[in-house]
Amino acid sequence: MATARRTSDHGEIRKWAEKNDGHPAIAGTGVLRIDFGKPEESLRQIDWKEFFAIFDRSNIDFLYDPEGHFNKFVDKE
Repeated sequence: MATARRTSDHGEIRKWAEKNDGHPAIAGTGVLRIDFGKPEESLRQIDWKEFFAIFDRSNIDFLYDPEGHFNKFVDKE
């Protein structure tokens, strides 16, 4: 894995997700996810506006591999 990047920049997150065929989604528990390819049944796809509203309220950062699909949401430092 390449060096992971940490960001809260909406444009950077969206650009990375779309480059990797990712779509904003939310789990039934309210946890944000990036869903890749065919939608997972356990996730509800949401639009980017809703995704980033939840993201900003959650006080989190996005950690991702610029060269792959690895990603996770982490508490801000």
